[in-house]
This record gives sequence, structure tokens and C-alpha cells, in this order.
Amino acid sequence: MPPLRTALLQSSGQPGDVAANLKVLDEAAARAAATGAGLLVAPEMFLTGYAIGDDIARLAEPADGDGADAVAEIAERHRLAIAYGYPERDGDRVYNAAQLIGPDGTRLLSYRKTHLYGGFETDSFTPGEQPVVQAELGGLRVGLMICYDVEFPENVRAHALAGTQLLLVPTALMHPAEVVAESVVPVRAFENQIYVAYANRTGPEGAFEFVGLSALAGPDGTARARAGRGEELVVADVDPEFLASSREVNSYLRDRRPGLYASLV
Repeated sequence: MPPLRTALLQSSGQPGDVAANLKVLDEAAARAAATGAGLLVAPEMFLTGYAIGDDIARLAEPADGDGADAVAEIAERHRLAIAYGYPERDGDRVYNAAQLIGPDGTRLLSYRKTHLYGGFETDSFTPGEQPVVQAELGGLRVGLMICYDVEFPENVRAHALAGTQLLLVPTALMHPAEVVAESVVPVRAFENQIYVAYANRTGPEGAFEFVGLSALAGPDGTARARAGRGEELVVADVDPEFLASSREVNSYLRDRRPGLYASLV
């Protein structure tokens, strides 16, 4: 099985301007496709912007709304899958959500953030209730979560036990939490023997300062690609053969003793 070349878009786009953000996504998809990438991962709430106050409710749309159709058109035209964050409206509720659109424009995965961060998010969103969602892409089992979710080891372990090989994490990581991007994400990849694609926002937005540092972390705990602090597109390969050989050497998942962990739940 050939590697899946994966591109991470590190950008905050134009908060509050969906059309402008779709243009940024389209341009990034063209650049990613030119490198041979089969997957592009964009940040949390990329479609609309993150710190946009009441505009979250105004710009929220159903999972199959106009934004999803526009992303599907971009994915199909450039022949690569796209994961991106957006506010999802379902009746009276709004979720901090993400979707994975396949290279043929098909919606492969929809996910609602299960662990909301801080008063801004708890005031704006309803938490999701499904921790593990998966789809097949390029011969890999791919999972999806959002930002703060990856900081809970139980969440990522649930993915590993369900067979996820590549975990996509659209992100809005803020200062002073750089340790998450620099240390926690590579550790999550190592301890669960998976790849983690962590795509962050960057720069000031409202009261927040996003730190960049997007990374594709491998099962050996190293960053195969690492962005700096500014706008950037980074690319690296997710290699299923390396993952299989790493899992042979690293026996964390085989050596677990679940009977000892009952107190965790």
C-alpha cells in the first residue's frame, strides 16, 4: 500500500468571510495536489473563523449545507480529500464540527467536538456525543477529532483500539499552550501507534493568539512535518508499512491490561 501524502494548511483565513476562506482552501488544495498529496487538513472552524462571536450562530449550517457543497467541489476538482472545521447547525443546536470530504466529493466523515474548551466554546456550542468516527481513505482507516479532544488520552486510545491508523485533528491551539503541539501530539502518536495530523490556526484573532506549530506526528513520536508560527502549508507522508513495522516493535496496545483500568470509567 503506497503512502498517503498529507498536507496541513496552517492559516486562520479571513474570520467571518466564508467566501474568502473557501478561496484560501481552494488555493491550498491546488498547492497540495501539486505535491502529490491525497489529503489536505485545514484548521478548526476554518470555514467561518473561530473568534467571530454571534456570527457563529449566523454562519452555522447543516452538515450538507452550501459550505460542504463548496468544499466538495474543491476536493473533486483537485482530486484530493479535504478535512475542515466549521460550525454545524442542527435544529436549535450549534456544534463545533469537522468533516472529511473524499476526493470524489463524497462526505466521508462528520464529527462534533466532544470536549469543549473554556467559556467561549461552552457558551457557543453543544458538545458532541460520539467520540470515534472513522472512514477508509487511501487504504487507511482514518479518524477525526477536534483540538482539545486530542488532549484527553482516553479519546485517542479509543481511536487506536478501534483501528484508526491516521487521526485528523483540525485545531485552534492558543498561547500559552504550545506544549500541546510540541510535546503532547507526538506523544499521543507514539503511545497509540498511529499518525496524528494536527492542523492549527495562526496569529491573533479576537482575544486569542493562535500559535501555529501544526504537525504530522508519526508512530515513532517524531514530527514528520512541522510548521512554524505563520501561514504555511506543510506536507509529509503517512506510510502504512512503517506504521505496521512500528507496531511490531512497540507493544503498548498488545500489552494493555484493561481489567486493571476499571476505575477510569
